[in-house]
Amino acid sequence: MKKLTTLFVLLFFIAACSNERSLLPKPRIYPKIEFPERAYKDFINPDCPFKTRIPAYTEYRKDSNKNESEKQFDCWFDLHSSELNAFLHLSYVSFEGRKRFDELVQDAFEMVDKHNSKANYRDELAISYPETSVYGLLFEIDGPVASPLQFYLTDSLEHFLRGSLYFKAEVNRDSILPVYEFVKQDLQPFFDEFEWLEN
Repeated sequence: MKKLTTLFVLLFFIAACSNERSLLPKPRIYPKIEFPERAYKDFINPDCPFKTRIPAYTEYRKDSNKNESEKQFDCWFDLHSSELNAFLHLSYVSFEGRKRFDELVQDAFEMVDKHNSKANYRDELAISYPETSVYGLLFEIDGPVASPLQFYLTDSLEHFLRGSLYFKAEVNRDSILPVYEFVKQDLQPFFDEFEWLEN
């Protein structure tokens, strides 16, 4: 009886191993995403000394989570998209003097540098619109980081605006890539139409 059981087990393993299936990797796919229609609207806010164009599917939300030292800044807000589960946090600061300007630029770099431990790479792209005195840098950060896109805009004299893109989900570049690319493309009119206003 013991030999018969051993024989059946042996035949079972031989039969299981003889089935020749070739295992192929599955193709890369993304979940189906219903993107909002590409449309833009003017952004003018009395608290902010600039105007621009923003995606029509975003909603303005004033930043109410400021600490005591930040309450002096009226032009801190989010452009929120519930459809894309994303928001762009924007914070404007007016300044005087080269020393304060250098501090703001250094602060922008420090905020980006906080992502370096998790980033796979970082790309820096210059933003330059001399006709409207809009200059800055766009940072693209690849990897499982909280904010894959950050930027600052300035006239180098008195205006400084910093922006950070966040997703309300775990940031896995492979899974958010289609949404990230969509939002990044939709930010181009924000930069192209950006203009400082007189205080």
